[in-house]
Amino acid sequence: MGRVPTPVDLIVPLKAPRAGKSRLRGAVDDAVHPALVLALASDTVAAAVAVARRVVVVAAEPEAVTPLKEFGVEILAESGPGDLNSALRQGERLLRADDPGVVIGALQADLPALRPADLTAAMTEAPGRRAFVADWAGTGTTLLLSAPGGSLDPWFGAGSARAHAVSGAVALRAPAPGLRRDVDIPADLAQAR
Repeated sequence: MGRVPTPVDLIVPLKAPRAGKSRLRGAVDDAVHPALVLALASDTVAAAVAVARRVVVVAAEPEAVTPLKEFGVEILAESGPGDLNSALRQGERLLRADDPGVVIGALQADLPALRPADLTAAMTEAPGRRAFVADWAGTGTTLLLSAPGGSLDPWFGAGSARAHAVSGAVALRAPAPGLRRDVDIPADLAQAR
């Protein structure tokens, strides 16, 4: 595990690979699209497990993401309305039940350039505070961290970086290029390379 000042448990929400990353449609043949979504998640999870104490994938289709188990993650079937924030709250309840004082993080699943050092830098900058990392465009959020024992209070969706800042989270300044480089459209794949 990387050196972070406080243990962190991460939640990685994941839509069904066949339906996820809809704006990436056309980057690869439609038959290969689910494999691309799973590959993005695999790269993300591989970096996460190197740093986090525990990683829980909250999945809309758990059977479709079973290959992620090889990284040592727990897979939790999403229950609820099926939106990103409710999936994160579900994962948070599970993690809080096991350790009420832990720092919990929400990590997006589309970070193929993510390296453990990126996560370590962000987590080292954040101790004791609810904090977030904005994406490369500065509008989205790739990582949200709770304060120890505090609420995650996710506000993911359009303009989430601003929403997290308004809700009291501190914007982290660590360069962490792989943590900021999410993949939403085909051009993002080239940038992530």
